[in-house]
Amino acid sequence: MVHHTMKTKTANANKASNNNAIMIRLPWLPGIRLFNLICLLIVGSLSGCGWLTPAHTLTHTSTNTSAHATAPAPSPTAEVIAEQALSTSPSRLPPPIPQAKSRWIPAAWSELPGWPQDALQEAWGAWMQSCQRTTTATTALCAQVQRLNGAEQLAQKQWLEQHFQPYRVETLQGQAEGLLTSYYEPVLDASRHVRPGFSAPIYALPHGLSQRKPWFTREEMERNPQARSALKGKELVYLADPVDAMVLQIQGSGRVRVMETNGQVRMVRLAFAGTNDQPYKSIGSWLLEQGLTRDATWPGIKAWIAKNPQRLNELLWKNPRMVFFKEESLAGPAAELGPKGAQGVPLTTGRSIAVDPGSIPYGTPVWLVSNGPQIQLQKLVMAQDTGSAIVGGVRADYFAGSGPEAGELAGRLKQTLRLWVLWPK
Repeated sequence: MVHHTMKTKTANANKASNNNAIMIRLPWLPGIRLFNLICLLIVGSLSGCGWLTPAHTLTHTSTNTSAHATAPAPSPTAEVIAEQALSTSPSRLPPPIPQAKSRWIPAAWSELPGWPQDALQEAWGAWMQSCQRTTTATTALCAQVQRLNGAEQLAQKQWLEQHFQPYRVETLQGQAEGLLTSYYEPVLDASRHVRPGFSAPIYALPHGLSQRKPWFTREEMERNPQARSALKGKELVYLADPVDAMVLQIQGSGRVRVMETNGQVRMVRLAFAGTNDQPYKSIGSWLLEQGLTRDATWPGIKAWIAKNPQRLNELLWKNPRMVFFKEESLAGPAAELGPKGAQGVPLTTGRSIAVDPGSIPYGTPVWLVSNGPQIQLQKLVMAQDTGSAIVGGVRADYFAGSGPEAGELAGRLKQTLRLWVLWPK
């Protein structure tokens, strides 16, 4: 960020102080001398101030048009000048909009960093996904969104500027900067049954989770006979690594190459189905707090486990939260779509974000700016998901896509963030 410092020019200041005709500037009366301004305000259209034209009109009764004198037009009063200035000035911005966990401050389009450069067409598919839902603020404009799909960037940009007002998102305390992280869809190998190298189960929803109250913790699922009984037969697949199982649970969905009983391999999606309603605790943070590692990335965590295999359960149990899944087919067009977010529509790589719905409603177009060491982002995205760790007024989780490359970005992205919601006028 470049800071500009105002410099004082002494010579100009002295010169101005020697000028007996003091100049003042008002937004609607630029450059009027104080004496003339006082005259204008006191006498209005009278001629006593010398610089005003007399407001009366000369009248002639002669029918000879050549003898008629055309009177000068009346000079405007101060009130008229002000009204004319307001009518030609940019339209006033609307008032702020309060939310439960944020406040939206109106902004000009010129305030959005990088606004003219974004390839808006890339975001249009994500927007059309949100239009599948009928509860978004932009639903009334979805027919136009559909019509502009595939249009030139300039046409999309002009339409947005005509129908939407940008609002800068701030916390309730007035902070405009927040935190951006990222998530992705892992791609893993799996087996339908326990076999050598595949022993970490991924569970479907067990019975008794519909009451929306905390169920057994992760540790209790290993030790409590009642929990073990409820989970019996709910194993969807088995992964090779229990840490990969936790990664899958934290990301909320994943693609797995499943070895079927007939020996064939096919790709399926494990989609989020629910949780045990226990709080999420970071095992990486626990390792850092205990001074056990300086690298809390997933490779760093796996390296620590490799050196301390006897402490595996101790580490995993530090996170009491368990996520359960359901299986979805990836045949046909579904293979090209991302997992469904909390809005209930498929996520779009690089154009979907998870937000706190108390700050930004699902289905809202958002201008995202994050200029950090890992990635530079100035782009249109859609608020289509949430997460247990995505809490606060200026907070977002960026969907990076699927596979190892997306996982690498998601694992290291943690940088400052600014958001502007685009709200229908």
